[in-house]
Amino acid sequence: MTDLEKQRLGKTLWGIADQLRGAMNADDFRDYMLAFLFLRYLSDNYEAAAKKELGPDYPAPKPGDRLSPLSFWYAENAADVPEFEKQMRRKVHYVIEPQYLWGNISELARTQHAELLHTLQQGFDYIENQSFASTFKGLFSEINLASDKLGKTYAERNARLCKIISEIANGLTQFRTDSDALGDAYEYLIGQFAAGSGKKAGEFYTPQPISSILSTIVTLDSQEPATGQRSHLDSVLDFACGSGSLLLNVRHRMGPHGIGKIHGQEKNITTYNLARMNMLLHGVKDSEFEIFHGDTLLNEWDMLRETNPARMPKFDAVVANPPFSYRWEPSEALGEDVRFKNYGLAPKSAADFAFLLHGFHFLKQDGVMAIILPHGVLFRGGAEARIRSKLLKDGHIDTVIGLPANLFFSTGIPVCILVLKKCKKPDDVLFINAAEHFEKGKRQNQLLPEHIDKIIATYQHRKEEARYSRRVGLAEIEKNDFNLNISRYVSTAEAEEEIDLAAVHAELVSLEQKRKAALDKHNAFLKELGLPMLP
Repeated sequence: MTDLEKQRLGKTLWGIADQLRGAMNADDFRDYMLAFLFLRYLSDNYEAAAKKELGPDYPAPKPGDRLSPLSFWYAENAADVPEFEKQMRRKVHYVIEPQYLWGNISELARTQHAELLHTLQQGFDYIENQSFASTFKGLFSEINLASDKLGKTYAERNARLCKIISEIANGLTQFRTDSDALGDAYEYLIGQFAAGSGKKAGEFYTPQPISSILSTIVTLDSQEPATGQRSHLDSVLDFACGSGSLLLNVRHRMGPHGIGKIHGQEKNITTYNLARMNMLLHGVKDSEFEIFHGDTLLNEWDMLRETNPARMPKFDAVVANPPFSYRWEPSEALGEDVRFKNYGLAPKSAADFAFLLHGFHFLKQDGVMAIILPHGVLFRGGAEARIRSKLLKDGHIDTVIGLPANLFFSTGIPVCILVLKKCKKPDDVLFINAAEHFEKGKRQNQLLPEHIDKIIATYQHRKEEARYSRRVGLAEIEKNDFNLNISRYVSTAEAEEEIDLAAVHAELVSLEQKRKAALDKHNAFLKELGLPMLP
């Protein structure tokens, strides 16, 4: 499928969503829409694997048959089903019984079957608890098929679901849908729903251009970025992963075999499920990723609470777009937490540095961390100033990138990217002021490919450019009380034109001489006429 076809598919599905959701909140309808798209993906993937496994025994579709061919094989080979499913669990890591496959579900919807809703409920329960529990447990927990939002009665809800699923099925038949296409469509829909979600969008979505910047930075060689991309990353972490788009961007850059394992953490249960679906939809196997549901600031993930230094997980790359200026309630015990005790606790009013220190703690010595934060972290005083000063004195802040305002659906404030390393070669900090490099949009400003490329190239080669980038030594930063406000170091103001004083003086002398000559000539005429002369 071409990029144009993928875009058309995304727009087709969004048109269906926009038309069918009616008065339903976009966030609520998103969960239904994406769940059905995910079911379609699981079904397609499973049926393709079943066809390969069964070979010539896989039933050929008959004219007029709308049910999955696998339905007929199950019916005719009941004794062989347990062994078949054992093989499928081993090879594709999950099983879906034929009645729950998308083809059969969409047929129930097409025929307005009264049991569609019940079948869906049973299917979601089966996938969660019997397909392969470690991957799918709780995956559809936020999909409430009994919600009054779908209808007041069972019949109304069933009819609504029939309509939604039929429209999705008809929309998909217009395209050749492989797994990559469905993954791209999923991402497109997430972006579209984010656009309509206002402030809530920040909970689950990082705009692709910003995601591209972060993912490129962390995949370049940590010590010598100019040498290009690393050949392999053992592990990557996003501790506030939302729908997982940042992690998938890193994987896309490294290739399917370029990362050992992807790790993500998400506090919001709905978003956590979105992230797991997103991973699977993009062909990431369940053994290649781990997404944890829990509070990052409280460090609820047992894996990250390991106290043995030899076994404590460390990551080659850390990326994050945590909630901006999140209010938290740090306890006294957290002050002794290994993540914070060397730096101090972030203030209650803004957990920005708490998120940063969490990720930084789990970064490898030769790793790279890139995190999106509000501009306030660059100059706010108090506890944040102390944390910022120590990070600078210890040589951990590598680059500060200022981005334009109004890039996010959730906020119009300008943001920055901080790049941190535990070991870095340059003894200066690179400041990039990209605040004025964007294309203005109707609702959000946009970073075009050329804007992204310029930021990346400047970071990669540590280039200096007037009114855009500058390398600043620690001594100068210390003179500014460790204030990292980008405009202090890289002003975008147009420089006033230099004045050539000698040339201006010469011009004034010349004008004065011309004035005096004209006055003398004029007074000569006045004298002849007997009139008073000019002074």
